[in-house]
Amino acid sequence: MKKETIKSKDFVKRYAQKMACDEETAKKFLDGFVNTVLEAMQNREPITLENFGKFHIEDKKDSTVFKFIASQKLKAILGWSSTYRSS
Repeated sequence: MKKETIKSKDFVKRYAQKMACDEETAKKFLDGFVNTVLEAMQNREPITLENFGKFHIEDKKDSTVFKFIASQKLKAILGWSSTYRSS
């Protein structure tokens, strides 16, 4: 069964509740996070977020590939084996 995609506005609402702040503040923090990730990716800087995973860019001979490697915690939540490697 395919689940409905969480839209940005709804994600901000959830995030605001988790952070015990108003939606405007949550949106500012989320925008700051996204922009920081985008800047790092633009500069080809890998990012490791504890308990979430690693983002990095690989330059191949004929292409550029965005990669995400899930953390052990995320793999466990998803029911993946600890030896599973996302590409």
